[in-house]
Amino acid sequence: MADSFKDCTLYEDYTSLYDCAKALMTVQALYGVIPYIHGKGQHAKHVCDMVLRMRLELGGTEVQIVPQIDSLLLLDRSVDLLTPLATQLTYEGLIDEIFGINHTIVQLPPEKFASSSEAQGGASAFSTELRKIVLNSGEELYAEIRDKNFNAVGQVLSRKAKAISAQFEERHGAKTVGEIKKFVSKLPYIQAAKESLGNHTSIAELVKEVTDSSEFVGCLHTQQEFMNGVDTDKVHPYVEDCISKQDPLTKVLRLLCMQCAANNGFKPKVMEFYKQEIIQTYGFQHAITLNNLEKAGLLRVQGNKTYPALRKGLRLIVEDVSEQNPTDASYVYSGYAPVTVRLAQFLARPGQGWRSVENVMDLIPGPKIEVAQEIPAGLKKKRSSVSSLQSDEEKKLMLVFFLGGVTYAEIAALRFLSHQDDSTTEYIIATTKIINGDSWLNSLMEPMQLVPIAEMQ
Repeated sequence: MADSFKDCTLYEDYTSLYDCAKALMTVQALYGVIPYIHGKGQHAKHVCDMVLRMRLELGGTEVQIVPQIDSLLLLDRSVDLLTPLATQLTYEGLIDEIFGINHTIVQLPPEKFASSSEAQGGASAFSTELRKIVLNSGEELYAEIRDKNFNAVGQVLSRKAKAISAQFEERHGAKTVGEIKKFVSKLPYIQAAKESLGNHTSIAELVKEVTDSSEFVGCLHTQQEFMNGVDTDKVHPYVEDCISKQDPLTKVLRLLCMQCAANNGFKPKVMEFYKQEIIQTYGFQHAITLNNLEKAGLLRVQGNKTYPALRKGLRLIVEDVSEQNPTDASYVYSGYAPVTVRLAQFLARPGQGWRSVENVMDLIPGPKIEVAQEIPAGLKKKRSSVSSLQSDEEKKLMLVFFLGGVTYAEIAALRFLSHQDDSTTEYIIATTKIINGDSWLNSLMEPMQLVPIAEMQ
C-alpha cells in the first residue's frame, strides 16, 4: 500500500484501495460494524463502495459485536494536495523532513552523540556509523515533545534538564538508610531520563542547524507566501533563483507544485516557462517526471480559483498563532491548518457536522460520502447520560483513514484536537503510508536512464 497514491493516480491500479477495504472489514469484524461512514474524494468513494459490497456479500453472517468505533472518515489525499508539500514544523515532522523516519527509527550523524571519551580523543575517535534512535511514545520525553512546534521544544528540554538536576541533588539530602534506599530505587529512572534528554537535546541541535540556515528560512518564507495566496499567479523569483542555482530538483518541484495548488493551476505561459527551465537546467530525462506530476494533478493549467474561498471558509490561515501554547491546530505549520484536519474537526462538531461548511464542501475535489450502516437494534452503543458525553470515557471514537498518505504534522494536529478540553471526539489514525513532501514527490519521480552513445552503436 506504500505506493497507493502513485498506483491510483498514474496507473489507475486500485489494488491498494481493495486492500484498504479488506483492512476495514477486518477492523469491523474485531470491533463491530462502524455505524457512520463519511468521506471526501473519488478514491474514498471507491473504498466505501467496496466495504458496503463486502458486507452485502457476507449475507448477515457477521460476528455480532457492539460497535466500539462510532464513525469512519475516509480522506483521499487528492482532496488536499497542498499540505504534504509544506514543510512540517513540529518536532517529529522536522526530524522526518530532514533525516527521514523509517518504521519509527531515525539515523543520525554520530558526532553529536559522542561519549566523553570519544570527545576527548578528537575527530579520529568518532564512530563513523550512523546513530540509530527509536522514536515512539514509550519514551516519556518524546511523547511530550513529538507534536510540539519546534520553537516550543527548547523550553521543554530546559525544564526537563532542571528537573533531572534537582532529582540528582536529592542524594545530598539523603541521611537515613531509608532515604538512601529510596534514592537508589529512583536512580535507574533518573539515568534513563538523563539519557533521553541528552539524545533529544542532540537531535534538537541538529535540527536547529538546518532551520537556522538562510536556505531553510528563504524556502519556508516562500511556502508561507504561497499558502497565503501571495504571488502565486506568476513566475516566482525565488523559485526561478532555485532553478538557476541548480538546487535539488525535489526542492524545486515541491515549491512548483505548492504554488500550483495554491493558485488552482498555472496560466499556460507560466506552466510552459517552468517546464522549459527545468528541462534545460536539469536535463530532458526529467520529462517523464513532469508528465507524472501533471497526471497526478500536482502540475496543471489553471481552472476555477477555489483556494481563496476554501482558505476563508475553512479558516486555513490563522494569524498570530501561538507556537508555545497553541489554541488552534494550525500551529503545526505555524499558521496554516491542513484541509484534511479541518474536515475532521468540522465533522466532529456535535449536531452540526459538515452542514456548517456545506458552502465550501463543493470546492474540494471529489464526491462527498455520508453513509449510515445498518446495525441490529440490540447492538447499538448505549450511553449512560447526556451529561456524560463530555467525559473521556464517553468520548466518541472516529477512525480517520488517509488514502494516499499522511504527514506527521497532520497526525499531530488531530492529536491536538482530541486533547482539547471541549473535544467530544477521540481520533484513531490509519493510512497507506506516512509521507513528507520529499518522499511523496520522489515516489512520483521517474527519470529516464540515459544510455551513452557508445553503448548504442
